[in-house]
Amino acid sequence: MKRLSFSLIALLALFATLLAACSQPAPATQPTAAPTQPTAAPAQPAAGGMAITGTVTLWHAYGTGSAEEKAINILIDRARAAYPQATINVLQIPFDQIFNKFNNEVSSGGGPDMFIAPNDSLGSQIRAGVLADLSEYQSMLTDVAPTGVAGMSLNGKLYGIPESFKAVALYYNKSKIANPPATTDELLALVKEGKTLVLNQNAYHNFGWLQAFGGQLMDSNGKCIADQAGGPEWFAYLKALKEVPTVTFSTDGGQADSLFKDGKADMIINGPWVLGDYRAVLGDNLGVAPMPGAAKPAGPLTGVDGFYVSINSQNVAGAVALAMFLTSPESMKVYVDEAGHVPVSTKVQISDPLVQAFAQASATGVPRPQIPELDNYWGPFGDAITKVLDGGADPKAAVTEACALMNTANGK
Repeated sequence: MKRLSFSLIALLALFATLLAACSQPAPATQPTAAPTQPTAAPAQPAAGGMAITGTVTLWHAYGTGSAEEKAINILIDRARAAYPQATINVLQIPFDQIFNKFNNEVSSGGGPDMFIAPNDSLGSQIRAGVLADLSEYQSMLTDVAPTGVAGMSLNGKLYGIPESFKAVALYYNKSKIANPPATTDELLALVKEGKTLVLNQNAYHNFGWLQAFGGQLMDSNGKCIADQAGGPEWFAYLKALKEVPTVTFSTDGGQADSLFKDGKADMIINGPWVLGDYRAVLGDNLGVAPMPGAAKPAGPLTGVDGFYVSINSQNVAGAVALAMFLTSPESMKVYVDEAGHVPVSTKVQISDPLVQAFAQASATGVPRPQIPELDNYWGPFGDAITKVLDGGADPKAAVTEACALMNTANGK
């Protein structure tokens, strides 16, 4: 794959213009704490002059044995070595449980000091009152791209320390695909020629084709307008892919991953959180390209991963200091090299062409809205995709119904 010539900063500048509009599950394990160590000389301060002090409990949802888990373990070990007088506890929570578990425990007066996750539920968690306002620490984020700060903010207040950008792209097996498809027409032609594709059947992984076909989900007032343009074409394209024997739609993410890693699928659309795992299996045969576009570049939902602090934390300063340590340029380089993350730090250069492809995908993506109206997108559109792909429903009628249900739920 040809190396991209532009810098990450330029890509993020392009992505920033869009912001004005608004891992696989794993079994939980017991917390691990730093072993008792003798008193040592004071550690060097983390970014912004902060040192990690006291006890800090961190939750994450990185899969057992995954590249992301390896990265966070490396960094936690470094933090414990640098701050031996602090106690850092780490607990792994399945991704499909972490938001609800955090909300429920914090609402009951408990929960961890902090957790790391994408900003999928940032807006709803802020409205639920479970996150601490970290605005007083925003001045410390001097080397973070503005889009990273914006992704952790709402209504002018900061609620998280940003770590990386997340958007899906097209993975492909270079031993099977010489040149990745740049457009939806090219992708359809490839699978009709016999190349194999597996797609996650949901309203997230394929969202980027709404923008590709000239549409957008909501207007500035949060009203669904996907039925006006782009939406019917998006669903019609999914239906066209479904009719090709070499295309598999899967509702099981693990199954989809296995098909690609086992060589039974030549292509898959997925995020950077599996880059390290795919690379471990495919090695130099792994390629990544932006999701194929159409009339416009594809616009996958682009989120920001970051560290959030509980409103219940008795050690906010210690939690923020740990977050700053884990998002320093040195730490972000570990995330990039080990797990393929796209860093928010403007000081981290990307030399890996696979990670560059995800940077490009983030640059043309749609920033994840933090308005409450998005909460009522997933059900109606997820059901509509099922009706089209499994029930043979008319794409235009399905999008129209989904938009109407979303608007009714939102009182629009």
